[in-house]
Amino acid sequence: MKNKLTQLFNSKKNNILSIYFTASYPTINDTTTIINHLDKAGVDLIEIGIPFSDPLADGPIIQASCQQALDNGMTLKLLLNQLKDIRQSTQIPIVLMGYLNTVLAYGIEAFYNECAKIGIDGVILPDLPLDYYQSKFEALSKKHNISNIMLISNETPAERISTIDKNTNGFLYMVSSNSITGANKDLNTQTDYYQRIKDMQLTNPLLIGFGIYDHTTYELTCQYSSGAIIGTAFIKHINENGISQESISNFVNGIRGIETTISN
Repeated sequence: MKNKLTQLFNSKKNNILSIYFTASYPTINDTTTIINHLDKAGVDLIEIGIPFSDPLADGPIIQASCQQALDNGMTLKLLLNQLKDIRQSTQIPIVLMGYLNTVLAYGIEAFYNECAKIGIDGVILPDLPLDYYQSKFEALSKKHNISNIMLISNETPAERISTIDKNTNGFLYMVSSNSITGANKDLNTQTDYYQRIKDMQLTNPLLIGFGIYDHTTYELTCQYSSGAIIGTAFIKHINENGISQESISNFVNGIRGIETTISN
């Protein structure tokens, strides 16, 4: 099966918008509804968070969504079952983002086999050590043509970034600053870091995440990368406005700077 991430980055070089949301949040059966609404709203890429009890990289809003999803009864097995027919309704690239323990508990080979059957394009496990990826994950990732996506930050040494780049395919997840998701950092203070990474001329395209929440921050990060990843702001939006097609389209249009009319 062709990897839709690869197709996306081959056909579009700039202003890519990736939206993250937590599976089975707000309610247990919302996962596929949100995917299809995001697709219709015109996002380029969707990242689905696998709920975990201790999401160390995430701020309070995503942590709360994970806890609610777990309380709703979400498990990795249930998520994969929810997604089994998703390719009948959308061809948008889909990435699963979670934590290593969840995949280990499910079984690494079983996880990749199911992802391949569904048509998942990439996996992000922020706490997956590089050497463990190489010994336990790499062969399965390549066998099933599922991208392995790793994170870099402004404290990652250049040599390490080059090594991560060689072991990543799809895109590099460039963390905007050393903070949890949703932190209100001034992204303008990070532009030297963004430029430094851009100047490295890495093999993989870059998407910047953490702290991007509106059109201004989206435009700023797009100057230094292929696009942006937005999670906390989207979850906050659906908390306040629901998950209707209109609500989700309004959010996406707002990020892209497209005027929308909100009905009363």
